[in-house]
Amino acid sequence: MPKANTVLTKVISAAVFILLEIAALVMVSRSGSLQSAGVARLSHRFAALAWGGSERMRDYFALQQRNRELADEVFTLEQALNVYRERERHARADSIAAGYAGSRDFEFLPADIVKLSRNKQHNYLILNKGYEDGVQPQSGVITPRGVVGIVTVVERYYSYATAFQNTDFSVSARIGDEGAVGPLRWDGRSRRGALLSEIPLQARFAPGDTVRTSGFSAVFPPDIPLGVLGESRIVNGAMYEIEVELFEDYASVKYVTVAGNTGREEILALENLAEE
Repeated sequence: MPKANTVLTKVISAAVFILLEIAALVMVSRSGSLQSAGVARLSHRFAALAWGGSERMRDYFALQQRNRELADEVFTLEQALNVYRERERHARADSIAAGYAGSRDFEFLPADIVKLSRNKQHNYLILNKGYEDGVQPQSGVITPRGVVGIVTVVERYYSYATAFQNTDFSVSARIGDEGAVGPLRWDGRSRRGALLSEIPLQARFAPGDTVRTSGFSAVFPPDIPLGVLGESRIVNGAMYEIEVELFEDYASVKYVTVAGNTGREEILALENLAEE
C-alpha cells in the first residue's frame, strides 16, 4: 500500500509540474511583446521541427514503396529480356543448322557457358542445359566460328564438356573443300593456336587456307570453319604438321550450340559390327 501511494504521488507531482509550466508560458506570452515574440519563435521552431520530422517519416515510407516498385519493374524487365535472349539463341541455333552441309542428321540446341576453365592443360566447360533439355553425352559444342568441346557428362539441368583447349582433345579437320584430312589439336599454349597433324607429304596446301571439320565424326557436323593454316614442318620424314590460327577466341566465348547426332547410335552399332 505505501508503494502505491508513492507512485500516485509521483504522477500527481508530474501533472502539477506540467500544468505550472503551461501557465507560466501563457503568462509570459501575455506579459509583453518581447516575451510574446520569444514564445512565438519557440512555438514556431517546435512546429517546424515536428513538421520536418513528419515529412521525413513520410518520405522514408514513400521511398520504401518506390524501391519496391522499382524492384518489381526490374524483375519484369529481366523476364522480358530472358525471353528475348532465348529467342535469339534459338534463332542462332537454327541459322547454324541451316548453314552446315549434312546437318540434317543433327539436332541443335542453344546453350550458355556458365563456367569455363582456361589456364590448365585439361580445360573444361559447364553448360546451362541438361538431359531435361535434350542434351546427350558425346554431343558437340560449337559456334559459327569453331569447335568448343564435347559433352561428356549430362545431369538434369547442366552438362559437363571437355573443352577444345584440352591436350586430350582432337577433331577431324580438312584443308579446304577437298583437301587432306588430319587430327586438329590445341597447341597447349595460346588460346587461338592449334596443330594439324598427319597430313601426307603429297598433300597440296598453302598458308591462309581454311581448315574445316571433315564430317568424319559422329560428333561434329561437317564444314564448320575452324581456322587458317600457318607455317608447316615435316615430322619423322613422313608427315606434315601445320600450325593453325583458330577463328574462335576461347577467352571470350559465352554462347554456344549443342549439336547432337540423331544417327549416332546406328553409326556406333555399324562400327562395332565392323570391328567384330
